[in-house]
Amino acid sequence: MKLGCPLLVMLSCYILCCSLLMSHCHGIAETSKSFEDFEIEKKLKLINKPAVKIIKSISGERYGCVDFYKQPGLDHSSMKNHTFTYKMCLMSYPEGSKMKRKTHTSNKTFGHLWENGIGCPVGTVPILRVTKNALLKLKSFIANNSNPQSSWSKTYEPASSNDGHHFAVIRTKGKPKRYTGASMNVATYTPLVGPMQFSDARMHFQIGNEFMQVGWTVNPQLYHDFNSRLFVFTSSGGRGCYHLLCPNGFGMILVRQDFTPGLLAGQGDIDFAIIKDQINGNWWLMMGSSWEEIGFWPSNRFKESYGTSIEWGGEVYSPSLPSPPMGNGHYPKGSPKVDSYIRLITTVDENYKTDKSVENTERYSDHCYKVTDTLESFWTHTGHLILYGGPGCK
Repeated sequence: MKLGCPLLVMLSCYILCCSLLMSHCHGIAETSKSFEDFEIEKKLKLINKPAVKIIKSISGERYGCVDFYKQPGLDHSSMKNHTFTYKMCLMSYPEGSKMKRKTHTSNKTFGHLWENGIGCPVGTVPILRVTKNALLKLKSFIANNSNPQSSWSKTYEPASSNDGHHFAVIRTKGKPKRYTGASMNVATYTPLVGPMQFSDARMHFQIGNEFMQVGWTVNPQLYHDFNSRLFVFTSSGGRGCYHLLCPNGFGMILVRQDFTPGLLAGQGDIDFAIIKDQINGNWWLMMGSSWEEIGFWPSNRFKESYGTSIEWGGEVYSPSLPSPPMGNGHYPKGSPKVDSYIRLITTVDENYKTDKSVENTERYSDHCYKVTDTLESFWTHTGHLILYGGPGCK
């Protein structure tokens, strides 16, 4: 059977059109892929800044010692007219606190966290070197519902726990007040979590609809292992990010050459404080028994000028049941010798006075975890004591 000439022409045109269409679709896919690769490479270049040297933490991660003035936090457009230096420190200290102005800064405070026993050279800050695969994983991770939260919604009403987040916290109650700081001493643990879960103990400092969180966390999605690590989370302008890996530099500015968020938490307990500087309005992160300045959030990072509410306690996240253990995995029994604890909590009011009793608090937890709130003095140096934890939901 012979095909007529018109039919041959139509068949040829059909084959040609299909070929062109497939080629066009393939070209779009390639262009889209190329654009995505370009964006990833661009972000990697912004994160992995040129380094003076490369050092390793005791857990093996590679960090670049980046010039202070080239760190991600100074990429923000609002930083162009500011003159920040690595010698910056908190200029004013709350009345009634144990924080004192230091006459010198020790370079060995956090040296034990590095293979070289020192950290980076003076004038530089350690920035984690990020691979393409790690960035892609982090991008997917941050895009979902697993970012840290508070037990309050943006209107300060109790939040439901049906989104995978569970809490056992003590939080300030009543009408939002003006806070210029808060602190805690928290014991560290390493609860067993699944690959898509996290479990942490943190201080949550709310500033209007924005906030900072500091503490320790076990978070394999973020760190690619199951160790307990020190973390900082910033929520500002409707965006959230861990540590210094913030798009457009809206996160914290680091001032130390021997410390950066993400390092191992170790065993024992550690002090954290967030303090607003009365002189310039910057919010400082202080850590350690000698209250070392770690870094600061410039005053213009947040829309509001004062803190509005504060939480201390545990938070876990799991996309499905069972949820992971919190703290040491046990319900509180009434003693910090066997319970997960946060002690010595304080707040700083708008007049810059420290409140060590913090009596305007309430408990919040769901059926999976428990929390107690006490001022008992049966253990030395407890102050306002929080006991929390639990094995998780089944």
